[in-house]
Amino acid sequence: MVKALAIDVGTTSILTAIVDERGVVTNAHRQRLSLATPNPGEVELDGVEIARLATELGTRTLNDAGGADVVAITNQRATTIVFDPVSGEPVGPALGWQDLRTVIDCLVLQGEGLRLAPNQSATKARWLVNHSGRNSHDLRFATIETWVAWNLSEGAVHVTDRSNAGVSGLVALGVEEWDQRALALLGLDPAMMPEIVDTMGTYGRATGLPGAPLICALVGDQSASLFGQSCVTRGAKVTLGTGAMLDMVRGPQGPDRMTRFESGCFPVVVRSHNGEVIWGIEGIVLSAGACIEWLRDDLGLIQSADETEALAESVPSSEGVAFVPALSGLGTPQWDFGARGGFFGITRGSTKAHLVRAVLDGIAQRCADLVDAAHRETGQALEEIRVDGGMSANGFLVQRIADFTGLRVAVSSEREATTRGAGLMALVAHGALTTDDVEGLWSPSRVVTPSLDDEGRSRSRDDWANVVTRVERTIPELSSVEF
Repeated sequence: MVKALAIDVGTTSILTAIVDERGVVTNAHRQRLSLATPNPGEVELDGVEIARLATELGTRTLNDAGGADVVAITNQRATTIVFDPVSGEPVGPALGWQDLRTVIDCLVLQGEGLRLAPNQSATKARWLVNHSGRNSHDLRFATIETWVAWNLSEGAVHVTDRSNAGVSGLVALGVEEWDQRALALLGLDPAMMPEIVDTMGTYGRATGLPGAPLICALVGDQSASLFGQSCVTRGAKVTLGTGAMLDMVRGPQGPDRMTRFESGCFPVVVRSHNGEVIWGIEGIVLSAGACIEWLRDDLGLIQSADETEALAESVPSSEGVAFVPALSGLGTPQWDFGARGGFFGITRGSTKAHLVRAVLDGIAQRCADLVDAAHRETGQALEEIRVDGGMSANGFLVQRIADFTGLRVAVSSEREATTRGAGLMALVAHGALTTDDVEGLWSPSRVVTPSLDDEGRSRSRDDWANVVTRVERTIPELSSVEF
């Protein structure tokens, strides 16, 4: 049986595991990453640490499993590293995808006709070059999959895949080449940019790992999760993590622009193989699991996230209490960075259970907002939504997502669907599987159906829309900013 080593570099940790032809994930090793926030809105990681842990944990997994044939790398998109190709050392910190230090740069560039967001790689790369004191011609640009592949190949491979390049803000329409005008406006020499390749292919050998397996898949985390839940020719998933992200397969027809659509969704490459690109759309809830962490770590209402399901189910309703999870603003569809979270309808009789239930309801309602936005954008009516991530273990939340969307909700049997999807992509690239095989691997741990009728759902969605308007434009000057 052909085996893939999957290296999954997330926002806060790195995971390595074996994925076999059945989609089974084994021999997992995980370690937390060092995360620094030197100033408000700044998020830094250590590129040297990421490269070291990818090698160390990958070696440990390979030794446990008796080796692997291929390697897949999946990553938090847009985290940016600029490095010296001679010394192999980064010229500064890795700027995390959440890092907002280039907000003003993005606003200035809008005046020059270049629309960028601070959570894209483009302005992060310029910041790193400018603060290095070096000429960009002598440096190299990398997102995390590029950086890990370069290190595992001991400097032989400098590539990025289409799913990562597509959200960088630096790529031309079609995601085949870099946007020369954007590079010029940012002062980035084309020589520093990696080659853009398919998400599935053969890029070189990971000579830094035992057995030097072939690197056969590079893919952004959300596209990997979609594939890991067997959404191949159609379908959509929601990953429930710190935020919540809906990704949906659209097909081979590319977009007419790489910026956000009117629906609040934006185009993404879900995969590419042998030059064929399959496109999709993505919508984002900025605060999901982060709200549960807030209840636990800052408010002290709960001791652990596991308590929330039982607390929510201990009361028949929230008794009119509503919560809008906008701790970092509203993403899809509003994209209102000045919105702020809020509880509404609290009375003297409101208890901890009512507040917790309202928070879970709010997260589920925001997931329904994503589904509605995807329908507006594509015109495709879904019958089922697939879910993964840590919060997919919460039965109450999953039921409420079904209630508010009116869809079946199928829970991934593999919570690490991103890791699974990356490994499966490498196996397809190697020829051990076909995409049809991957589509047939779907076997959810459970399927939840709606308990609300159409009238009840419509009423709850109308009530929700009214509540959301009460948090919009909380900070008008931020709400007026568009990226």
